[in-house]
Amino acid sequence: MSVQKTVVVTGASQGIGAGIVKTFLDKGYNVVGTSRRISETALFERAERLELVNGDVSDPDTAERVAQRAVERFGSIDALVNNAGIFFTKPFLEYTVDDFRQLSATNVEGFILFTNHAIRQMLRQKSGGSIVTITSSLTDHPIAGVNASLPMITKGGLNAITKSLALEFAGDNIRVNAVSPGVVDTPLHASNPKDLLKSLSPMGTITAVQEIVNGVVYLTESANITGEVLHVDNGAHLGKW
Repeated sequence: MSVQKTVVVTGASQGIGAGIVKTFLDKGYNVVGTSRRISETALFERAERLELVNGDVSDPDTAERVAQRAVERFGSIDALVNNAGIFFTKPFLEYTVDDFRQLSATNVEGFILFTNHAIRQMLRQKSGGSIVTITSSLTDHPIAGVNASLPMITKGGLNAITKSLALEFAGDNIRVNAVSPGVVDTPLHASNPKDLLKSLSPMGTITAVQEIVNGVVYLTESANITGEVLHVDNGAHLGKW
């Protein structure tokens, strides 16, 4: 890259987020990673091009501090990856309004806060930019027995706003896309039986973290793709199998 670009990554301390940080560093980007206690992680070698910021994504102060730190240290925000998210399953009748507020605070409010700061900075820079959000294959194709109705309100909303923002900021060359995973081999599924997880897609496989990361990098660097929801889910969005 002729000019070093800066990417902000939320939920960056483990799983998909940590993989995203490592890959962007390997590709020569400056990276600002955030999560509640990311400064305690031993996953990353401390590098000149890496800045770690502690904070809860649903707290407006966190997004402001992260954006400020990115610009102060590296001079720009060229890409944002909205990876932070929470997910838990229950029968619909057992979910509470408090459950929804918790899901919405991280998954939706966090998205709004970070995307707002990133787009404002990208508009100031007048050089375009990329926003990629991690959503879920279950928004398109619910699976019997995986009762995730309330999380999917939030993830489905992210798919919808991805398309709206893509159109709203197309003229500014700010591209807005999403990656929609199925079952990924992350700490979230550490205690789940592998055979059960494999049954949740027609290809019968569990997605490696790096496959999701590759999708994020592809959308971040693809100058002509915007408003896209890229399914990396072993075909789970296709229907019954």
